[in-house]
Amino acid sequence: QVQLVESGGGLVQAGGSLRLSCAASGRTFSSYAMGWFRQAPGKEREFVAVISWSGGRTYYADSVKGRFTISRDNAKNTVYLQMNSLKPEDTAVYYCAAEESSLAVVAGTADYWGQGTQVTVSS
Repeated sequence: QVQLVESGGGLVQAGGSLRLSCAASGRTFSSYAMGWFRQAPGKEREFVAVISWSGGRTYYADSVKGRFTISRDNAKNTVYLQMNSLKPEDTAVYYCAAEESSLAVVAGTADYWGQGTQVTVSS
């Protein structure tokens, strides 16, 4: 089992920045690919970013490419999402996910999910 707890959400003006964190506990964190998803009101959950177990590979949704950066610190069992140049359309609940396969994370079929943290971007 892997437990995931997100933090760092909040209210920010358009153009601002936030950094989300996802702390993992349980089984070996460094064995898992980690990802971020988001779900806006009335919309389906969508993929945001994924990072491989080593941190050597990352992949982003087109909507956030160049603005968001995913990273991880395996010594701290934590994955981060640095969000810059935020837009009102980035408003959503952000979730982290863990799975051994990066492909499974991207597909949204990861076994482990956090409870989410709210990000609100005002115009």
